[in-house]
Amino acid sequence: MYLSGEFQSHESITRAVSDLKANGFDTDDLDVFSDEPLESLHALLHRKSHMSLIVVIGAITSLLLVIGFVYFTQVNYPLITGGMPLFSFWATGVVFFEMTMFGAIVTTFFWFLRESGLLRRRQRAPVPIFEAGSYCVRVRCRDEQRDAARVSLQNAGAMDVRTLGETA
Repeated sequence: MYLSGEFQSHESITRAVSDLKANGFDTDDLDVFSDEPLESLHALLHRKSHMSLIVVIGAITSLLLVIGFVYFTQVNYPLITGGMPLFSFWATGVVFFEMTMFGAIVTTFFWFLRESGLLRRRQRAPVPIFEAGSYCVRVRCRDEQRDAARVSLQNAGAMDVRTLGETA
């Protein structure tokens, strides 16, 4: 089940998120919707990301695969040209660089899709409808947590608290 609360000020939405976290709700259970960026909530809703590590691993993996493919190709189909070595990093450096960057870009794209939730198989949460210029907090909770979440939202200054849907 999801509850949503509509707020009018930054302070009240910050208070609501703090109260919900103090009552045992995880940051993965909380979503904030707004028509403008809310930088003040970044510290409260911080979700750990491994994007930089995964992108570097993807780039290194791509580099190693390309080096292996180029080495395999140049050694198995030898073309002797002017006494140069069969396999040379200097001759294929541009290919290595470009394919390493391609691996980093592809890894970034797919990891972004994963972290944004677009690749999740679970049922998507309903998006709350709220007035322009206001803010909305959506809370995923079980039936036994519903009353505590509703009280936290109302105590923080929610104008309207609605039930959005049932969990699957």
